[in-house]
Amino acid sequence: MSTDTRTPATAVAAEPAATNRGPSWGALAVVMTGTFITVLDYFISNVAVPSIQEDLGATAAQGQMVIVGYGVAFTAGMITGGKIGDLYGRRRMFMLGLALFTLASAGCGLAPSAEALIALRIAQGASAALMVPQVLGIIGSVYTGPSRAKAFTVYGLVVGQAAVFGQVIGGVLITADVAGLDWRSIFLINVPIGAVALACAARTVPESRGAEGARLDLLGALLTTAALVLVVYALVQGREDGWPAWSWAALGSGAVLFALAVAHFARRGRQGRSPLIDLSLFRVRSFSVGLSATLAYFLAMGSFFYLLALYLQQGRGLSPLQSGLLFFALGAGFFGSSVLLSPKLGARLGQQLPTVGTLTLAVGYGLVGLTVAVSGLSASVLWLVPSLVVAGAGMGMTTGPLTNVVLSGVDPEHAASASGALNTAQEGGAAIGVSVAGTVFFPVLGAAARPADYPHAFDVALIPLAVFCVTAAALMQLLRRRAAA
Repeated sequence: MSTDTRTPATAVAAEPAATNRGPSWGALAVVMTGTFITVLDYFISNVAVPSIQEDLGATAAQGQMVIVGYGVAFTAGMITGGKIGDLYGRRRMFMLGLALFTLASAGCGLAPSAEALIALRIAQGASAALMVPQVLGIIGSVYTGPSRAKAFTVYGLVVGQAAVFGQVIGGVLITADVAGLDWRSIFLINVPIGAVALACAARTVPESRGAEGARLDLLGALLTTAALVLVVYALVQGREDGWPAWSWAALGSGAVLFALAVAHFARRGRQGRSPLIDLSLFRVRSFSVGLSATLAYFLAMGSFFYLLALYLQQGRGLSPLQSGLLFFALGAGFFGSSVLLSPKLGARLGQQLPTVGTLTLAVGYGLVGLTVAVSGLSASVLWLVPSLVVAGAGMGMTTGPLTNVVLSGVDPEHAASASGALNTAQEGGAAIGVSVAGTVFFPVLGAAARPADYPHAFDVALIPLAVFCVTAAALMQLLRRRAAA
């Protein structure tokens, strides 16, 4: 593998459309608003499923599909969405995705049946897949030097806060029951937010795109999307169904389609045509290694929220709002490390900051497990607060800086495609991590699922999460050795 020796500032300077207007923090505010509501909707619906089932008469499987449908459509469409932004304009596709997401959110809030809600959630996920890859592409094209690093830090902060506070925001909205909307408010709140962001986007966000003359790789988009749908759905739903034969067939078919897609990208690249994913991206060490570390990190991060919610609500009997309030501890650690520690540590540690972050997260998980093991069900859940702050601090030191590592050496014309791959690793990693954690958690819990069994099952399920954190830290050392050489 070879590395790209250009600095981020040099790479960005090659994008005329991005530099003519100069950096605009208003642009960052707009694209971060879109990022926040799409990530929030991935997590906020968890607390609403019981209310949805009761109100619409939905089955347990339909309740799961409210979450899975959004996640699968979101994950599967992001690489294609990123490429469309490269070709037709990142601001244009961001605005189109935001408009469609806002309309789909309104539809979700007015859905008359479970079937309609599931279909609209899939539409929401597809809209998010068109919008979100443009965000990192816009940041990479607009900002240079220290401004770019700050923008990526803000991105990491927004993603983390949306994930951390998703449950508490959902719990507050449902408990408040504004105008008798109950669960519908978690979707309808996106409508005014999306409308305001859409009105501001045209004035504040500069347009940028990839290489001239490129065309959309339809076959590559079809192969990649189908493979991601098969793999993510099989991993998420297959565990829920007890790993039936169809889930293994879907995983195998997804692997075959991935192999065909890679061969197709390589052939199209040799022919001088524009593939959906330019495989030359993976010759940039910071991108290939950073993307692998991102996948490992999100395997550990996304699944922890899921396990903690299960332990608090089903094991400790807390309401969605009560359990959500404990996530403030994660948020406090995340915010403190992102805003107060990361800039100072980043200046000293450079690309090693994500290493420190993932190891801190592993320590936080260990402290959480130790606290649960010692306290059991007898002590107050408030004893978890210190260890959750440590875990949140690890997340804050990792999310934004790791994003910067992945995209720092990417050519501007491939910015949205690289962003799509990065977002896919993030969302796909979170979905796969939930499946892995559940595969460990539920067999240890047993069929009886008594409250007394939850602490042990929770602690055992934290082990693979800590392993994922250490794996991400080890992968980052490949960059350090390369730099030393």
